[in-house]
Amino acid sequence: MKKPNNFQRIRELNYVQQASLAAAMIERMLPNYLLFSEALEFGNGTELRNALNSLWEKLLLPKAKISLEKLNEKVEQNTPDLNDFDMFGVYPAIDTCTALITLINGMQQKEEANFVDVCKISQASVAKFIEYQLTSEGEIADNAALRAHPLMAYEMEVLAELIDKVESFERIDKDAVKALKQLAIADGQSNIGIEI
Repeated sequence: MKKPNNFQRIRELNYVQQASLAAAMIERMLPNYLLFSEALEFGNGTELRNALNSLWEKLLLPKAKISLEKLNEKVEQNTPDLNDFDMFGVYPAIDTCTALITLINGMQQKEEANFVDVCKISQASVAKFIEYQLTSEGEIADNAALRAHPLMAYEMEVLAELIDKVESFERIDKDAVKALKQLAIADGQSNIGIEI
């Protein structure tokens, strides 16, 4: 019997499992933003880090007094404009902000489809990076090349591992969050292979 694909598996998770998975995927994206922010002296990486920490806290303590609207504003203020930067690094930085806003919206509206979207944003970010790499080397970046690329295979592998992990949780507690965060960045690199 064929194993269901990652996205089918995510849809079968409960709300907290899906939201935790989305937060773990953003842990893998955040270093891309931090590097961009530092290199170009744009935005405030600490505010994004704090926003993600607040979302983890909200998952652990649903009654925590955390304003999702304020978090959303902070992320929006730190989102780079594509037209202001003439370098590839702006794309993964924007993807990180988009994923964070998508997670915040999902938690505000209790909309599970948003959590699946966060995983898709991460995958699309990896695809963009591979495409950029291949085309700059004069190679063709078609779907087959993207799927066959080691970075994409790795992205799907890490996502499957994180799904396995959240499936095993009865509930989300501090230990579960710690384990998820560690697993997300265990390899010491972001989703596009940037060293953390």
